[in-house]
This record gives sequence, structure tokens and C-alpha cells, in this order.
Amino acid sequence: MISSMTGFASGKGSFAAHSWSWELRAVNGKGQDIRIRVPDWITGLETHLRNTVAEATARGHITIGLRLAREEASAALSVNTAQLEAVLAAMAEVEQRAMDQHLSLQPSTSSQILGLRGILEQSTTEDDPAPLLAALKADFAPVLASFNEMRASEGAQLEALITSQIDEIERLTNAAAEAAEARREESAAAFRASLARVAEAVDVDEGRIAQELAMLAVKADITEELDRLHAHVAAARELIAKGGPVGRKLDFLSQEFNREANTLCSKAQMSTLTSLGLDLKAVIDQMREQIQNVE
Repeated sequence: MISSMTGFASGKGSFAAHSWSWELRAVNGKGQDIRIRVPDWITGLETHLRNTVAEATARGHITIGLRLAREEASAALSVNTAQLEAVLAAMAEVEQRAMDQHLSLQPSTSSQILGLRGILEQSTTEDDPAPLLAALKADFAPVLASFNEMRASEGAQLEALITSQIDEIERLTNAAAEAAEARREESAAAFRASLARVAEAVDVDEGRIAQELAMLAVKADITEELDRLHAHVAAARELIAKGGPVGRKLDFLSQEFNREANTLCSKAQMSTLTSLGLDLKAVIDQMREQIQNVE
């Protein structure tokens, strides 16, 4: 089974106070280009993602995005008893001295005392990235599986389409072989008529004329082109049956298909063969467009 280079998958997950969303997508590319956008402080995540995706793909421009959010919980408050006792002692001393001076001070409220610097403390907890890293790794696995399923599904459609195009190339090649056989008889008759006309008009060695005509016949022969087209058809079917990342080889093979079709057209010397050669070129171009999507 062949796979498409294009694919997309997304997913969401959560762990403790964190929630996240994944986005994994790929488009066509000559080589394997993996780009990752994840928070830098989660040490080891980018390396894990790169290695995992590199093993699951062969080529294409692949991007992995992670959006991570943290729910901020209310920080716990605690009283710094040492600081409170120091403040209360200071307040008692101030009140005593005020009384000694026959001064009356307004009583302090608890809210005023708590508002003093250092009395109330907020406790904060630092994130441990290790459990979060493990959760992210586990959550990415189904996203990658969904991504590969999409690529395989598109690959199956590509395989069916390319196979039908290979079948059409084979049909046109067989039709060209039949047309070439019919042309051979016509060409032989035309060569004999040309030889007779030249022999009557000019005193030329008949052996020399026959040799020249034979060379023209060899130049117009398309047997080798047809044989190579049949060989390319067999090679293409073998690659598709093998499956895996065969896109580059299929692309190279499509160029060989096109080269033989061009040569066939140049040697046609017959409207039927020319038409078949043009049809071959059209199907080959269509097949090559589809092959660009194959991994």
C-alpha cells in the first residue's frame, strides 16, 4: 500500500492544571522537512516528536504544533507568625509609650495588621515537567495514528487512480504496436514504389538505394520504444505492489514513460500512431501529477 504525502490530524488533551491541543499536518515535499512548535521549557518533547514522526514518514513538509495552557489556581495564603509576633510586639511598645505620654491611639483592626508587609504570604507551586512530558507523549500517539490513517486512505485512492492510468498506458502501447505492424506493411510497399521510381529516373545502383531505404525504415522503427514502454509498465506495477515510500521512483519512471512517448511521436509517420502517441503523453502527464502526491 502506498501513502499520500499530504495529511492532517488534531487532538486535545489535559493533565492536572494543563490543557492542550495538537495540530499535525503535511504537504508535498521532495525531502523530509519536520518543523515543530512546542514550549521550550518541556525538555525532551521536541526531540521525541521529531524522532517519532521521522520514523513514521519518509518525506514531505511536516509541521507539528502544540498549544498549551495552564489553569491558574488560587494561591494558598498563610500567616507569617514570626513576623506577626514582631509586629504585635512593636505595636504594644508604641501603645505603651503613647499611654506614657497621655496620648490615645485609635485601635488597629485585624485587616490593617494583615495588610502590613510580610504578615500574609502566598505559596506557589512549581510545575514538574516530567509528568506533563509523559502525558503529552502518550496523547500524541493517537494523533499520529489518525494522521497516518488519513495518509493511507488518500494513498489508497492514489493507488487506484495511478493503477488505472498505468492500465491505460498499456492499452495505448498495445494499440501502438498494432498500428506499427500495419504501418510496416504500408511502409514496405511505399519503399518498393519509391525504389522503382528512383531506379527509372536515375541510373543509380539499386543496392545503394535499397540500403538507404533500409536505413530510413530502421530509423522509423518503434519496436524498442514499445518494448521499453511495456517494461516501464511492469516496473510501475511492481513498485505499487511493493508499497511504502516509492514516490521518487515512480516520478523517475514517469519521466522515462514520457521520453519513450516523445520518441514514438517523432517516429510515427502515420496519423494513427501520432494520435496514440499524443494520448500516451496526456495520460503520462496526468499520472505524473498524481505521483507528485505519493510519499
